[in-house]
Amino acid sequence: MTNTETNLNETNTKPAIPFSIKIIAGLMILFGLAEVVTGFTHYFFGLTTSKVTISTYIGVMLGGCYFVGGLLLLTKKKWAAFIAVVLLCIDVTGRLGMVITDLYPVNTFFQITGITIGTLIAAFFAVYVGLKLKYFK
Repeated sequence: MTNTETNLNETNTKPAIPFSIKIIAGLMILFGLAEVVTGFTHYFFGLTTSKVTISTYIGVMLGGCYFVGGLLLLTKKKWAAFIAVVLLCIDVTGRLGMVITDLYPVNTFFQITGITIGTLIAAFFAVYVGLKLKYFK
């Protein structure tokens, strides 16, 4: 092996990004778009948000965090993955804030279940990506 080849191999020693991260990035983009649509329409598969202007702004912002976080993961950069984790944490915190302020009504079992599952998925993504930061360059 030449000296140049040795240097290239030494710099490319990080393992490839797991396929699961690519799946999570795609889901984050999809879920982010769904959250943006829900922010504007206040309705998504039977789940509702309050029909006040602040709910629209916050819902769209949280969906944007989710969406942008997914795009950042696709860059395969460590700094971008870290920002994606921060954006997911903002999404989780924002969802909890919307529940506390009644912008996400929790008046039915279906509504509570949907909000809980959606928030847990975002939290899981944040933890999972955070644990996989070593795979990013």
